[in-house]
Amino acid sequence: MSTRTVLASILLGTTCLGLAAPGRAADQSDVGTLHREAAEKLYQSRPNYSPYAGRDFPVRPYFGDTHLHTSFSLDAGAFGARLSPSDAYRFARGEQVVSSTGQPARLSRPLDFLVVADHSDNMGFFPDVIAGKPHIMADPTGRRWHDMIVGGKGADAAYDIIKSFTQGRLSKALIYSPDSTAYRSAWQATIKAAEQANEPGRFTAFIGYEWTSTTGGMNLHRNVVFRDNGDKAERVVPYTTLPPLGSDDPRGLWTWMAAYEDKTGGRVLAIPHNGNLSNGRMFPMIEPGTGKALDRDYAETRAHWERLYEVTQMKGDAETHPYLSPNDEFANFERWDKGNIDMSEAKTPDMLQFEYARSALKLGLKLESSIGVNPYKFGLIGSTDAHTGLTAAEEDNYFGKTAVMEPGPDRTKGRAFMEGKAGAVYEWETIASGYAAVWATENTREALFDAMERRETYATTGPRMLVRFFGGYDFEPGDAVTRSPALAGYTKGVPMGGDLGPAPQGKSPTFLVAALKDPIGANLDRYQIVKGWLDASGEMREKVYDVAWSGARQPAADGRLPPVGSTVDVPNATWTNTIGGPELIAVWKDPDFDPKQRAFYYGRVLEIPTPRWTAYDAKYYGLKLAPNLPTSQQERAYTSPIWYSPAQ
Repeated sequence: MSTRTVLASILLGTTCLGLAAPGRAADQSDVGTLHREAAEKLYQSRPNYSPYAGRDFPVRPYFGDTHLHTSFSLDAGAFGARLSPSDAYRFARGEQVVSSTGQPARLSRPLDFLVVADHSDNMGFFPDVIAGKPHIMADPTGRRWHDMIVGGKGADAAYDIIKSFTQGRLSKALIYSPDSTAYRSAWQATIKAAEQANEPGRFTAFIGYEWTSTTGGMNLHRNVVFRDNGDKAERVVPYTTLPPLGSDDPRGLWTWMAAYEDKTGGRVLAIPHNGNLSNGRMFPMIEPGTGKALDRDYAETRAHWERLYEVTQMKGDAETHPYLSPNDEFANFERWDKGNIDMSEAKTPDMLQFEYARSALKLGLKLESSIGVNPYKFGLIGSTDAHTGLTAAEEDNYFGKTAVMEPGPDRTKGRAFMEGKAGAVYEWETIASGYAAVWATENTREALFDAMERRETYATTGPRMLVRFFGGYDFEPGDAVTRSPALAGYTKGVPMGGDLGPAPQGKSPTFLVAALKDPIGANLDRYQIVKGWLDASGEMREKVYDVAWSGARQPAADGRLPPVGSTVDVPNATWTNTIGGPELIAVWKDPDFDPKQRAFYYGRVLEIPTPRWTAYDAKYYGLKLAPNLPTSQQERAYTSPIWYSPAQ
């Protein structure tokens, strides 16, 4: 049997932890038991000729974006966004639209789902500013912003609006309270757009918003996603950060979420914004504002509501950092480490461990060892955080972070995107990233939400590669070449997002990994497993293992795998798939396992080098780029972890 046939069997026939029953998702172990029993029954006795008969598990990942802004967000509108939530859903569904700068735009392929997550604070404010509503024009600041925007200085107005909001300088006349008519009208329009775009089985339009805690310029944003339809979502208004109806404390958001579920019988989850603009606040070890160590209540509450983390997006990648992972040759990827969101406070090295996913996963192990609960037990996704209404994360189709950064010859010329006392982040430093991949049984709000809750997800920086990651104790090399590796994989273990209990005597964790290239994208370089653990002294450790790779390369004496090479032709913005491989598959056993040590494992899949969006711009506009501008990169995917817990 060909390797391609075997991998297709894995990717299309692998099962997940299971389906959640109506109501709150079942405990991971309960869900795993239910589906393991079903898989074992099918595995041990297959009465049908067809190996696919009797399947009730996901057969493909669904790709989407959980973090997109439209003109309903005050900053997006000020930067020039004119597309509405309805326009955003049309674009995500594969329709051609006209961008805010008048350019035709379309995705290479439709997405499967989208969350329009406009900022909850002052939702609907910007359309009133540009319309010059009387109450806006009566306020000197409101009039000044209106005149700046109408006069072609929208970017300057946007910076001023963001700083005014983050520094608490908005006048009462310019604050749209959630109980106001204007605010409720904007929320109703948001819900209506999602309801009209939602088509179960074909395209899922989630109802959602972004809670925007940015006190002091520290980004602690969360995207709130509803499992429910509009009949429940319209019974509430989004939670904001301004008192008396809101708070900038995540605990307030979690309380709002619990109240929503109690009131409606519905379900919501919160996804933290990538933490590289939080200046060390996203994953604290002491509770913000109190100076006290995190307690069990905080840990349990956060772990309950925040089961995913946005590890990559247009404002930088947040898997890890070279300072935190000096032995990881791929750690220096599209990093933003200059300061907070308004550049009012410079970044210092001591902040980094509280911002990046890999470090946070290790901190979670440390907290669990002391308080008994891991508050940072999250799965991984990517999303765009585009403020254009266009969820375009392809390098050759990048429509920018904001409308003023839509395609044009100037966005690679060193214009500042954010600037302040800490320095500047330039427009060319934004990245065309990313998407969320969700292994669900069908393309519906319910199935996708349940899969996100059980963390059966992975992040990509844009490509739609297919990735599987299973862990157990009994995988063998033959499981990667059997006719039905899906059944063997699920029967013997758990998928990404799952848990491994105490190891049987004399056994170490084994992992079944598989990846298939994006059908219209680049070949694959390697599949790595990243391990983090607490050693015998309680210190946090990490190691990256190459477990599957393309070609005939072999690791050097120091264990490093030679680079895959590069075919990127920067002047022509092209590459060839003459290196790398279309698929990777392997079974790997942890050679450094200690059954007494808490650990996590996740997969990282790297493509071969391809042109960055800056190279495509240079080719299209005939530009000569500055020497410091990156022109190629290795796109990647990150799976949700699998956690190992020793016997108590």
